[in-house]
Amino acid sequence: MFAVGAMIAATAAAPAALADTPREILTAAAFQAPDKKKALALIGQAIAASDRILAARPGDREATLQRGVAIGYRAKLTRSRTDARTSLEIFQRLAAQNPRDPEAQMVIAGWHLDAIDQLGGLMARTMVGARADAGEAALSRAVSLGGDRAFYLGLAAMMHIRKDPADVAQARRWAEAAAGASAPTPLDAQMKRAAAAILPSLRANDGKAAARLARKLLPFGKLAD
Repeated sequence: MFAVGAMIAATAAAPAALADTPREILTAAAFQAPDKKKALALIGQAIAASDRILAARPGDREATLQRGVAIGYRAKLTRSRTDARTSLEIFQRLAAQNPRDPEAQMVIAGWHLDAIDQLGGLMARTMVGARADAGEAALSRAVSLGGDRAFYLGLAAMMHIRKDPADVAQARRWAEAAAGASAPTPLDAQMKRAAAAILPSLRANDGKAAARLARKLLPFGKLAD
């Protein structure tokens, strides 16, 4: 149920000062919220902000995407099957509208792979229909469509090693590429640093250590219970 958002500076004042778009609010929720209560409050703000944009501009792609991300984040934190299915439906509609949209593919990949990581393969499939093969296929499409962008490569490396710590080779290829990729946005820079952080473990063929670190670097990875 993971998806994308623009990174902002990780300071205590950043959410209040800069988080005025749904994407920025969700970045604050995913990477800066100190606990679940604060994260859910920010997610609620992002949904409200997205709804306001969509009321003025029905069909706005960015607001639709971020609304889906917010609902998916809420599903992750509350384990709501209804929210999980709603978010996937939004992502699938966006992918159908533009099959070459790498962000749409990445959020679909994250939806499947996050659910499996959180619930386990059998439970995730039974409860919400998440499938590893669908997640990996969307992840590969996102990387292919994303070009030389550190965001797609770094995120793919982390999600892949988290899912399969034994497949160090593929995760290392993506992480190596991310470390040398372009970073035109703050989020690209964030994922480039994350890829560099897991590379020593990948180069040492320690997939388990890389997977542990990847979980901490992904959204809500440092969230207090």
